[in-house]
Amino acid sequence: MTLSMENAVNTGQYPAAASKDAAAPSDAYAETLKTLSEGSVRKHFDPFEDIDWDSPDFRVDPTDRRWILPKADPLGRHPWYLAQPEDKQIAIGMWRQANMMKVGLQFENLLIRGIMQYVFDLPNGDPEYRYLTHEATEECNHTQMFQEAINRIGADVPGMDSVTRKLTLAIWPAVRYYPDWFFTMVLGGEEPIDHMQKSVLRAERDLHPMLQRIMQIHVAEEARHISFAHEHLTRSIPQSSFIKRQVLSVLFPATMRVMCDMILVPPAEFRKEFDIPKSVIKDLYWRTEESGETLRGIFGDVRALAKKTGLMTPVGKVVWKVLGIDGRESRFRSEPSRDQAHIANITRAA
Repeated sequence: MTLSMENAVNTGQYPAAASKDAAAPSDAYAETLKTLSEGSVRKHFDPFEDIDWDSPDFRVDPTDRRWILPKADPLGRHPWYLAQPEDKQIAIGMWRQANMMKVGLQFENLLIRGIMQYVFDLPNGDPEYRYLTHEATEECNHTQMFQEAINRIGADVPGMDSVTRKLTLAIWPAVRYYPDWFFTMVLGGEEPIDHMQKSVLRAERDLHPMLQRIMQIHVAEEARHISFAHEHLTRSIPQSSFIKRQVLSVLFPATMRVMCDMILVPPAEFRKEFDIPKSVIKDLYWRTEESGETLRGIFGDVRALAKKTGLMTPVGKVVWKVLGIDGRESRFRSEPSRDQAHIANITRAA
Protein backbone atom coordinates (compact mmCIF):
# COMPACT_ATOMS: atom_id res chain seq x y z
CA MET A 1 0.00 0.00 0.00
CA THR A 2 1.36 3.39 -0.96
CA LEU A 3 1.74 6.16 1.60
CA SER A 4 -0.98 8.28 -0.03
CA MET A 5 -3.42 5.37 -0.07
CA GLU A 6 -2.56 4.48 3.53
CA ASN A 7 -3.28 8.07 4.59
CA ALA A 8 -6.58 7.95 2.72
CA VAL A 9 -7.63 4.77 4.50
CA ASN A 10 -6.67 6.19 7.89
CA THR A 11 -8.42 9.53 7.41
CA GLY A 12 -11.35 8.52 5.23
CA GLN A 13 -10.47 11.30 2.78
CA TYR A 14 -10.00 10.18 -0.81
CA PRO A 15 -8.80 12.37 -3.67
CA ALA A 16 -11.48 13.29 -6.19
CA ALA A 17 -11.19 11.58 -9.55
CA ALA A 18 -10.71 13.81 -12.55
CA SER A 19 -13.71 14.28 -14.81
CA LYS A 20 -13.74 15.30 -18.46
CA ASP A 21 -17.48 15.99 -18.40
CA ALA A 22 -17.95 18.33 -15.45
CA ALA A 23 -16.03 21.02 -13.64
CA ALA A 24 -14.62 19.95 -10.30
CA PRO A 25 -16.75 21.18 -7.39
CA SER A 26 -15.41 24.28 -5.72
CA ASP A 27 -14.21 23.99 -2.14
CA ALA A 28 -17.23 25.99 -0.92
CA TYR A 29 -19.70 23.81 -2.82
CA ALA A 30 -18.01 20.61 -1.65
CA GLU A 31 -18.11 21.88 1.93
CA THR A 32 -21.84 22.64 1.61
CA LEU A 33 -22.48 19.10 0.36
CA LYS A 34 -20.43 17.68 3.22
CA THR A 35 -22.51 19.67 5.70
CA LEU A 36 -25.76 18.47 4.14
CA SER A 37 -24.54 14.85 4.05
CA GLU A 38 -23.43 14.95 7.67
CA GLY A 39 -26.80 16.46 8.59
CA SER A 40 -28.48 13.47 6.98
CA VAL A 41 -26.41 11.17 9.19
CA ARG A 42 -26.88 13.13 12.43
CA LYS A 43 -30.61 13.79 12.07
CA HIS A 44 -32.70 11.41 10.04
CA PHE A 45 -36.02 9.68 10.52
CA ASP A 46 -37.27 6.15 10.01
CA PRO A 47 -41.03 5.95 9.39
CA PHE A 48 -41.38 2.82 11.50
CA GLU A 49 -39.13 3.87 14.37
CA ASP A 50 -39.94 7.55 14.72
CA ILE A 51 -43.71 7.42 14.26
CA ASP A 52 -45.74 5.53 16.85
CA TRP A 53 -48.39 4.35 14.42
CA ASP A 54 -50.20 2.27 17.03
CA SER A 55 -50.41 5.03 19.62
CA PRO A 56 -54.00 5.69 20.74
CA ASP A 57 -53.41 9.35 19.84
CA PHE A 58 -52.77 8.35 16.22
CA ARG A 59 -56.00 6.41 15.84
CA VAL A 60 -57.96 7.44 12.75
CA ASP A 61 -61.55 8.24 13.70
CA PRO A 62 -63.90 9.36 10.90
CA THR A 63 -65.77 11.55 13.42
CA ASP A 64 -62.62 13.38 14.63
CA ARG A 65 -62.99 17.13 13.99
CA ARG A 66 -59.23 17.45 13.67
CA TRP A 67 -59.56 16.13 10.11
CA ILE A 68 -61.47 19.26 9.09
CA LEU A 69 -59.25 21.04 6.58
CA PRO A 70 -57.02 23.76 8.04
CA LYS A 71 -57.28 27.35 6.85
CA ALA A 72 -53.88 26.95 5.15
CA ASP A 73 -55.59 24.83 2.50
CA PRO A 74 -57.52 27.16 0.16
CA LEU A 75 -60.52 24.81 0.32
CA GLY A 76 -60.43 24.88 4.13
CA ARG A 77 -61.35 28.57 4.20
CA HIS A 78 -63.73 28.65 1.22
CA PRO A 79 -67.38 29.56 2.03
CA TRP A 80 -68.70 26.47 0.21
CA TYR A 81 -66.65 24.13 2.39
CA LEU A 82 -67.43 25.99 5.60
CA ALA A 83 -71.17 25.71 4.82
CA GLN A 84 -71.04 21.88 4.60
CA PRO A 85 -72.19 19.62 7.47
CA GLU A 86 -69.40 18.67 9.86
CA ASP A 87 -69.33 15.00 8.83
CA LYS A 88 -68.86 16.01 5.18
CA GLN A 89 -66.10 18.49 6.12
CA ILE A 90 -64.30 15.68 7.95
CA ALA A 91 -64.69 13.23 5.05
CA ILE A 92 -63.44 15.83 2.57
CA GLY A 93 -60.51 16.63 4.87
CA MET A 94 -59.47 12.99 5.21
CA TRP A 95 -59.68 12.40 1.44
CA ARG A 96 -57.83 15.61 0.66
CA GLN A 97 -54.99 14.93 3.11
CA ALA A 98 -54.65 11.34 1.88
CA ASN A 99 -54.53 12.44 -1.77
CA MET A 100 -51.95 15.14 -1.04
CA MET A 101 -49.76 12.45 0.50
CA LYS A 102 -50.37 10.16 -2.48
CA VAL A 103 -49.27 12.90 -4.87
CA GLY A 104 -46.22 13.53 -2.66
CA LEU A 105 -45.43 9.81 -2.69
CA GLN A 106 -45.69 9.65 -6.48
CA PHE A 107 -43.55 12.75 -6.97
CA GLU A 108 -40.87 11.43 -4.62
CA ASN A 109 -40.90 8.10 -6.43
CA LEU A 110 -40.16 9.96 -9.67
CA LEU A 111 -37.51 12.03 -7.90
CA ILE A 112 -35.75 8.93 -6.57
CA ARG A 113 -35.59 7.44 -10.05
CA GLY A 114 -34.27 10.72 -11.46
CA ILE A 115 -31.61 10.96 -8.76
CA MET A 116 -30.45 7.40 -9.42
CA GLN A 117 -30.22 8.18 -13.13
CA TYR A 118 -28.27 11.38 -12.41
CA VAL A 119 -25.71 9.83 -10.04
CA PHE A 120 -25.11 6.81 -12.31
CA ASP A 121 -22.53 8.73 -14.35
CA LEU A 122 -20.99 10.88 -11.62
CA PRO A 123 -17.21 10.50 -11.41
CA ASN A 124 -15.49 8.91 -8.45
CA GLY A 125 -14.90 11.41 -5.67
CA ASP A 126 -17.79 13.71 -6.62
CA PRO A 127 -19.41 14.85 -3.33
CA GLU A 128 -22.81 15.07 -5.03
CA TYR A 129 -22.94 11.27 -5.09
CA ARG A 130 -22.92 10.91 -1.33
CA TYR A 131 -25.40 13.70 -0.68
CA LEU A 132 -27.87 12.64 -3.37
CA THR A 133 -27.91 9.02 -2.26
CA HIS A 134 -28.67 10.27 1.27
CA GLU A 135 -31.52 12.28 -0.23
CA ALA A 136 -32.84 9.28 -2.16
CA THR A 137 -32.80 7.23 1.05
CA GLU A 138 -34.80 9.91 2.86
CA GLU A 139 -37.28 10.14 -0.01
CA CYS A 140 -37.77 6.36 0.13
CA ASN A 141 -38.62 6.74 3.81
CA HIS A 142 -41.08 9.51 2.96
CA THR A 143 -42.89 7.29 0.45
CA GLN A 144 -43.29 4.60 3.12
CA MET A 145 -44.46 7.20 5.65
CA PHE A 146 -47.06 8.63 3.27
CA GLN A 147 -48.34 5.24 2.14
CA GLU A 148 -48.72 4.00 5.71
CA ALA A 149 -50.77 7.09 6.59
CA ILE A 150 -52.94 6.68 3.46
CA ASN A 151 -53.59 3.05 4.36
CA ARG A 152 -54.67 4.00 7.88
CA ILE A 153 -56.95 6.79 6.65
CA GLY A 154 -58.51 4.21 4.33
CA ALA A 155 -59.30 6.48 1.39
CA ASP A 156 -58.61 4.88 -2.00
CA VAL A 157 -57.14 8.04 -3.49
CA PRO A 158 -55.55 8.24 -6.99
CA GLY A 159 -52.93 10.93 -6.40
CA MET A 160 -51.94 12.49 -9.72
CA ASP A 161 -54.46 12.53 -12.55
CA SER A 162 -53.77 10.71 -15.83
CA VAL A 163 -52.67 13.84 -17.72
CA THR A 164 -50.20 14.77 -14.99
CA ARG A 165 -48.69 11.29 -15.02
CA LYS A 166 -47.96 11.67 -18.73
CA LEU A 167 -46.30 15.05 -18.16
CA THR A 168 -43.86 13.47 -15.74
CA LEU A 169 -42.29 11.56 -18.65
CA ALA A 170 -40.29 14.75 -19.31
CA ILE A 171 -38.17 13.97 -16.22
CA TRP A 172 -36.10 11.20 -17.85
CA PRO A 173 -34.68 13.13 -20.84
CA ALA A 174 -34.22 16.18 -18.60
CA VAL A 175 -31.97 14.22 -16.22
CA ARG A 176 -29.81 13.01 -19.10
CA TYR A 177 -29.65 16.05 -21.36
CA TYR A 178 -30.64 19.08 -19.28
CA PRO A 179 -29.91 18.51 -15.55
CA ASP A 180 -30.60 22.16 -14.70
CA TRP A 181 -34.18 21.63 -15.83
CA PHE A 182 -34.41 18.39 -13.82
CA PHE A 183 -33.39 20.19 -10.61
CA THR A 184 -35.84 22.95 -11.51
CA MET A 185 -38.52 20.23 -11.59
CA VAL A 186 -37.29 19.06 -8.20
CA LEU A 187 -37.91 22.51 -6.74
CA GLY A 188 -41.21 22.77 -8.63
CA GLY A 189 -42.44 19.72 -6.75
CA GLU A 190 -40.86 20.39 -3.38
CA GLU A 191 -41.56 24.09 -2.88
CA PRO A 192 -45.41 23.99 -3.07
CA ILE A 193 -45.91 21.16 -0.59
CA ASP A 194 -43.22 22.56 1.71
CA HIS A 195 -44.90 25.98 1.66
CA MET A 196 -48.33 24.52 2.44
CA GLN A 197 -47.06 22.29 5.24
CA LYS A 198 -45.16 25.16 6.85
CA SER A 199 -48.29 27.28 6.63
CA VAL A 200 -50.25 24.58 8.44
CA LEU A 201 -47.60 23.99 11.13
CA ARG A 202 -47.13 27.73 11.77
CA ALA A 203 -50.84 28.50 12.04
CA GLU A 204 -52.79 25.47 13.21
CA ARG A 205 -53.02 24.37 16.83
CA ASP A 206 -55.44 21.48 16.53
CA LEU A 207 -54.03 19.11 13.94
CA HIS A 208 -54.49 15.37 14.08
CA PRO A 209 -51.28 14.11 15.82
CA MET A 210 -50.45 11.62 13.05
CA LEU A 211 -50.72 14.29 10.39
CA GLN A 212 -48.72 16.76 12.48
CA ARG A 213 -45.89 14.28 13.04
CA ILE A 214 -45.72 13.42 9.34
CA MET A 215 -45.54 17.10 8.39
CA GLN A 216 -42.85 17.81 10.98
CA ILE A 217 -40.64 15.00 9.67
CA HIS A 218 -41.23 15.92 6.04
CA VAL A 219 -40.50 19.63 6.52
CA ALA A 220 -37.33 18.89 8.52
CA GLU A 221 -35.80 16.65 5.85
CA GLU A 222 -37.10 18.56 2.83
CA ALA A 223 -35.18 21.59 4.11
CA ARG A 224 -31.96 19.76 3.16
CA HIS A 225 -33.34 18.65 -0.20
CA ILE A 226 -34.49 22.14 -1.13
CA SER A 227 -31.21 23.61 0.07
CA PHE A 228 -29.26 21.24 -2.19
CA ALA A 229 -31.35 22.06 -5.26
CA HIS A 230 -30.82 25.79 -4.64
CA GLU A 231 -27.06 25.32 -4.18
CA HIS A 232 -26.74 23.06 -7.22
CA LEU A 233 -28.56 25.48 -9.50
CA THR A 234 -26.71 28.49 -8.07
CA ARG A 235 -23.45 26.81 -9.08
CA SER A 236 -24.58 25.21 -12.33
CA ILE A 237 -26.71 27.81 -14.13
CA PRO A 238 -23.99 30.50 -14.48
CA GLN A 239 -21.69 27.84 -15.99
CA SER A 240 -24.20 26.85 -18.68
CA SER A 241 -24.32 28.28 -22.19
CA PHE A 242 -26.08 31.53 -23.05
CA ILE A 243 -28.77 29.68 -25.03
CA LYS A 244 -29.48 27.24 -22.21
CA ARG A 245 -29.81 30.12 -19.73
CA GLN A 246 -32.27 31.91 -22.00
CA VAL A 247 -34.33 28.75 -22.45
CA LEU A 248 -34.30 28.06 -18.71
CA SER A 249 -35.40 31.63 -17.95
CA VAL A 250 -38.72 30.66 -19.60
CA LEU A 251 -38.83 27.01 -18.51
CA PHE A 252 -38.14 27.92 -14.88
CA PRO A 253 -41.39 29.82 -14.13
CA ALA A 254 -43.41 27.60 -16.48
CA THR A 255 -42.19 24.49 -14.65
CA MET A 256 -42.97 26.02 -11.26
CA ARG A 257 -46.51 26.86 -12.31
CA VAL A 258 -47.28 23.51 -13.91
CA MET A 259 -45.83 21.48 -11.05
CA CYS A 260 -47.60 23.57 -8.44
CA ASP A 261 -50.91 22.56 -10.02
CA MET A 262 -49.72 18.95 -10.18
CA ILE A 263 -49.04 18.99 -6.44
CA LEU A 264 -51.84 21.17 -5.03
CA VAL A 265 -54.84 21.10 -7.37
CA PRO A 266 -57.07 18.10 -6.53
CA PRO A 267 -57.96 15.63 -9.31
CA ALA A 268 -61.38 15.37 -10.94
CA GLU A 269 -62.18 12.34 -8.76
CA PHE A 270 -62.17 14.61 -5.71
CA ARG A 271 -64.80 16.96 -7.14
CA LYS A 272 -66.99 14.04 -8.23
CA GLU A 273 -66.63 12.18 -4.93
CA PHE A 274 -67.96 15.10 -2.91
CA ASP A 275 -70.08 16.89 -5.53
CA ILE A 276 -67.96 20.03 -5.37
CA PRO A 277 -69.08 22.71 -7.88
CA LYS A 278 -66.60 23.46 -10.66
CA SER A 279 -66.79 27.15 -9.75
CA VAL A 280 -65.41 26.39 -6.29
CA ILE A 281 -62.38 24.58 -7.71
CA LYS A 282 -61.76 27.43 -10.16
CA ASP A 283 -61.95 29.97 -7.34
CA LEU A 284 -59.55 27.99 -5.20
CA TYR A 285 -56.93 27.34 -7.89
CA TRP A 286 -56.29 30.30 -8.50
CA ARG A 287 -58.94 32.76 -9.66
CA THR A 288 -59.74 34.84 -6.57
CA GLU A 289 -57.49 37.55 -5.15
CA GLU A 290 -56.89 35.55 -1.97
CA SER A 291 -56.01 32.29 -3.73
CA GLY A 292 -53.82 34.24 -6.15
CA GLU A 293 -51.92 35.65 -3.17
CA THR A 294 -51.37 32.10 -1.92
CA LEU A 295 -50.08 31.07 -5.34
CA ARG A 296 -47.60 33.97 -5.50
CA GLY A 297 -46.49 33.34 -1.92
CA ILE A 298 -45.35 29.82 -2.72
CA PHE A 299 -42.58 31.04 -5.03
CA GLY A 300 -40.79 33.78 -3.09
CA ASP A 301 -37.69 31.63 -2.55
CA VAL A 302 -37.42 30.47 -6.16
CA ARG A 303 -37.96 33.99 -7.47
CA ALA A 304 -34.92 34.96 -5.38
CA LEU A 305 -33.00 32.04 -6.89
CA ALA A 306 -33.99 33.06 -10.41
CA LYS A 307 -32.79 36.61 -9.79
CA LYS A 308 -29.54 35.41 -8.22
CA THR A 309 -28.69 33.13 -11.13
CA GLY A 310 -29.57 35.60 -13.89
CA LEU A 311 -32.81 33.92 -14.99
CA MET A 312 -34.94 37.02 -14.43
CA THR A 313 -34.47 38.11 -18.02
CA PRO A 314 -36.93 40.53 -19.65
CA VAL A 315 -38.72 37.59 -21.31
CA GLY A 316 -38.53 35.54 -18.12
CA LYS A 317 -40.17 38.34 -16.10
CA VAL A 318 -43.06 38.44 -18.55
CA VAL A 319 -43.59 34.68 -18.13
CA TRP A 320 -43.61 34.97 -14.32
CA LYS A 321 -46.24 37.73 -14.59
CA VAL A 322 -48.43 36.04 -17.20
CA LEU A 323 -48.53 32.87 -15.09
CA GLY A 324 -49.57 34.83 -11.99
CA ILE A 325 -46.52 33.90 -9.92
CA ASP A 326 -44.54 37.15 -10.01
CA GLY A 327 -43.92 39.23 -6.90
CA ARG A 328 -41.31 40.17 -4.33
CA GLU A 329 -38.38 37.82 -3.84
CA SER A 330 -37.76 36.35 -0.40
CA ARG A 331 -35.09 38.21 1.55
CA PHE A 332 -33.92 34.91 3.04
CA ARG A 333 -34.79 31.25 2.53
CA SER A 334 -38.15 30.26 4.06
CA GLU A 335 -39.10 33.85 4.89
CA PRO A 336 -42.81 33.76 5.88
CA SER A 337 -44.91 35.12 3.02
CA ARG A 338 -47.87 37.50 3.15
CA ASP A 339 -50.36 34.69 2.61
CA GLN A 340 -48.86 32.72 5.53
CA ALA A 341 -49.20 35.76 7.79
CA HIS A 342 -52.81 36.15 6.63
CA ILE A 343 -53.56 32.49 7.33
CA ALA A 344 -52.05 32.76 10.80
CA ASN A 345 -54.23 35.82 11.54
CA ILE A 346 -57.50 34.26 10.40
CA THR A 347 -56.68 31.05 12.27
CA ARG A 348 -56.11 32.95 15.51
CA ALA A 349 -59.33 34.88 14.97
CA ALA A 350 -61.37 31.74 14.39
